[in-house]
Amino acid sequence: MPGTTNSRPLILLDPHPRPVDLIFDAATKARLESLGEVIWHDGSPASDEHIDRYLPEAVALIGQSALSKERLDRAQKLKVVFNVESNFLPNIDYLECHRRGIPVLSTGPVFAKPVAEMALGMALASARRIHEADAAIRAGRETLYGEGDNYDSFLLSGKTMSLVGFGNLGHALLPLVKMFGGEILVCDPWIHPTVLREAGVTPASLDECFRRSSVVFLLAATTTENAGKIDGTYFNSMAPGSVVVLASRAGIVNFDELLDAAASGHIRVAIDVWPEEPIPAGHRARSTPNTLLQAHRAGNIPEIWPWMGHMVVDDLEQVLKGLPPQRCQRAQWETVSKVRSKPIS
Repeated sequence: MPGTTNSRPLILLDPHPRPVDLIFDAATKARLESLGEVIWHDGSPASDEHIDRYLPEAVALIGQSALSKERLDRAQKLKVVFNVESNFLPNIDYLECHRRGIPVLSTGPVFAKPVAEMALGMALASARRIHEADAAIRAGRETLYGEGDNYDSFLLSGKTMSLVGFGNLGHALLPLVKMFGGEILVCDPWIHPTVLREAGVTPASLDECFRRSSVVFLLAATTTENAGKIDGTYFNSMAPGSVVVLASRAGIVNFDELLDAAASGHIRVAIDVWPEEPIPAGHRARSTPNTLLQAHRAGNIPEIWPWMGHMVVDDLEQVLKGLPPQRCQRAQWETVSKVRSKPIS
């Protein structure tokens, strides 16, 4: 604690909204405590008084606490910030952290694999109308059998597919969709085309992704550059019966125009993320045809939660050795100011 003679590094936790025991199992807690004096917190929102009390002595902050320049001025020992909320929110002076050599890290990569698997599952279900066939049988109105109920189904094998956004999620999804053998287009203006080609994909414009693809996976974060940009112009340019999978952030699309395209029968839409969560009871999507709906559940499966704690402790070990972090995602000050993530509830 501040004012004590304890020479061990002080590690301050403010993990809200993540429960401590969910992300730090017993073994990981022990590893963390071996690195310094840990100021544990129960996972409820920490008060400003709590943060201000311990921050001057802290070498590491585990949480998405607000860090203005004034607060950073009082945190002269701070070496690293771990954001376990997993969004880069605009409550940190990222440029000042960059100037001081304080990496701001996110555990967001833990969600890439489960979301990628769900996105592929939603694409397959939409292409073959698996969810609709299941509902038809339960209602006693299935078509027997075969071609009568498959008139508009299609294979993913050999089809051109697009990834809009090529961050953690895009990298996790790529090997899954590559197995189908078709061309993979990628639109990500923050990644150089040469890097994309080296990954074995075709750099493409947003327009080309929609015009040429049987399935478009929307995987980008919401930014000042793309908020609401993907609208009916793009959806209507797709071949009839094509699939759009919205698996990242709803803020990148014009949501009403996405639903309009599905309601018209022109495309099929699979949705996991929403402009407003919880989803309003009367939301029009609940009755829009040609949709597959999930309530933001693609990434949240129990086995991934301890990965967050593992990543934090692995990278804290690196930082305390004077080495760069390797497992968490680092906020790049050149782009993080453009990100418009919404806090999770």
